[in-house]
Amino acid sequence: MIIKSLQSLHNEAAETGENTLKRTLGGGNLVAIGIGVIIGAGLFSLTGIAAANNSGPAVILSFIIAAVGCAFSALCYAEFAAMVPVSGSAYTYAYATLGELFAWIIGWDLILEYSVGAATVAISWSQYLVKFLARINVFLPPQFVTSPFEKSTLSNGSLVHGFLNIPAVLIVLLITSIIIRGTKKSALFNSVVVTLKVGVVLVFIALGWSYINPQNYHPFIPANTGHFGEFGWSGIVRGTGVVFFVFIGFDIVATMAQETKNPQKNMPVGILGSLVICTILFVAFGYVLTGLANYTEFKNSAAPIAIAIEKMPYQWLFEAVILAILIGYISVIMVDLLGQSRVFYSMSRDGLLPEVFSKLHPKFNTPYKSNIILSIFISLFAGFVPISVVGEMTSIGTLLAFVMVCIGILILRKKQPNAARPFKTPFVPLVPILGILTCVLMMISLPADTWIRLVVWLAIGFLIYYGFGIRNSKLRKELNPQRGHAINDDNKIPGTLNKNKSADDPDWL
Repeated sequence: MIIKSLQSLHNEAAETGENTLKRTLGGGNLVAIGIGVIIGAGLFSLTGIAAANNSGPAVILSFIIAAVGCAFSALCYAEFAAMVPVSGSAYTYAYATLGELFAWIIGWDLILEYSVGAATVAISWSQYLVKFLARINVFLPPQFVTSPFEKSTLSNGSLVHGFLNIPAVLIVLLITSIIIRGTKKSALFNSVVVTLKVGVVLVFIALGWSYINPQNYHPFIPANTGHFGEFGWSGIVRGTGVVFFVFIGFDIVATMAQETKNPQKNMPVGILGSLVICTILFVAFGYVLTGLANYTEFKNSAAPIAIAIEKMPYQWLFEAVILAILIGYISVIMVDLLGQSRVFYSMSRDGLLPEVFSKLHPKFNTPYKSNIILSIFISLFAGFVPISVVGEMTSIGTLLAFVMVCIGILILRKKQPNAARPFKTPFVPLVPILGILTCVLMMISLPADTWIRLVVWLAIGFLIYYGFGIRNSKLRKELNPQRGHAINDDNKIPGTLNKNKSADDPDWL
């Protein structure tokens, strides 16, 4: 098993020079990045779906339980991010605990999740833009807002084939141009966007609070219908599974570790702070939503927020919500692209991907070539592929990464109990075990075709790993190919152990 030592990761984190990322992010920037990717349009749709079909007004309990489930993994991420402040997130953590092969699996998984996620959000952003412009009597040609594999219905009832989803392509290219100009500028832009969309959520909560009908909370936990997951406590549990995916995204904060000032302090603040703030907002949002309208009114509604707004005399708020979704999607795409390029950067620095992905811009110190290549790939995906295809590639890889991080904490606590830990996950091994169980249950609940796509994607990844990565791995080049032992840091003799180290030390293989 090829494992990267913690010391080598610390050395990597301490590197300076032209080909290293600049540390420009503070705790506030990281919290904004986390909020930027967690709060998306899912908040405005999944809340109503979970309330109508599973939890009723007790959807706020579903949010709390989902947040606690995420917190198990978030605490593990926070310990790793403080210990090993380098880019790559779960990929890097797996390299230090489970070995190169598992690291590749996680890295390759994250490539799929971030890329497809960005494309999916870009397509949805385009659809919301069309709706928003239509409400102010601006109509875009349907051929240029849909993919070639989709049809649009004109006002006269005729159908036309799409040619290219131009808005989806343009938003990816625009955000890429911002990202290339520097992480600090990207973080500033993201902070402004996050402030605007959180502001709209707060306005909805503040205005809606005065129009809450207390009768809508009775019963708070509707009686179970006789089927598991349809109200009652089982419905709250099923609702937890529905809203759980609203929280996924805080892990992207960990990919920014190598660009963070004082990461030992700020990484836990960014990861846990964004999760806590979003949980408070989600609970308040769910409370107001189910207080304005009875949960039964959200049945079969794709826009439950519109039903709630009808209970208030502020019809302009619906346009504001659509605008918030548009703004929210921009920050989600940005953070997805940032996280993706940082995973590529780490894998390329380790020799598992071509060197082009770790080349930094001479002025901005960003992996600009990686950004450009990714933007072309993702924009083509967003412009030519229907959302029904990319949307089905769900977050199974993210959950798998969560599992690996939780396992990694258990391994390092056993093998290196005395390693410096600026932040320590509490109640180990209980918290990591609960994190593993929570994520595995969520993975099991996903449809079979999701698992099939994951297996196919991993098969492609294995071909690249064994065809390129394993031959160019920098760590492997530092090892004795016959015995597989690490080079001794003191005398540089392959295959030997320092007299002060034991064969069980994880710095040795």
